[in-house]
Amino acid sequence: MSEKSQIGPERSASSTFSKRPVEGHPAEWTGKLRHIGVAADHGGYELKEYLAGKLRESGFAVVDFGDGRPNKDDDYPTFIVPLARAVAAGRVQRGVGVCGSGVGASVCANKVAGVRACLIHESFSAHQGVEDDDLNLICFGGQVVGHALAWELLRTFLAAQFTGAERHRRRLAEVADLESKPQKEVS
Repeated sequence: MSEKSQIGPERSASSTFSKRPVEGHPAEWTGKLRHIGVAADHGGYELKEYLAGKLRESGFAVVDFGDGRPNKDDDYPTFIVPLARAVAAGRVQRGVGVCGSGVGASVCANKVAGVRACLIHESFSAHQGVEDDDLNLICFGGQVVGHALAWELLRTFLAAQFTGAERHRRRLAEVADLESKPQKEVS
């Protein structure tokens, strides 16, 4: 298979592979990002703790929305909703939501207007989601993705910047319009 077919339409190999995170100080690969929110239920607790530690080691201010301990009876909305609200309000610049599969965290976060969350398990979407769709909250499955891969994907997500291209702004305006209007009945 050719490189072009592996990386999708309208993307060059150099633009895709140059988006990998840069080693070194976080200022070299994150621009102005400094405040990152994290949240997880029991299914994502261990991964959240690992990622929060790596973020702190890299110089980020981490706001932890919980859970503060593994509790098999907790529910992901209890932690993901406050994280998503903080992202939408700009109290944290980006967020990391983790549950067992990552699906519930993603669904829940996307119910908060202004949040663009996605379950990510591979590097292309980790940067492309930010570049094209202004992704501001990344979700992981704590029972699905390993620590090293999650850290690589988080670094890629944090290093990416929204391109601001007109077509992307137009699409995001359509999404924001959906969030601001009541649902119409389907006949």
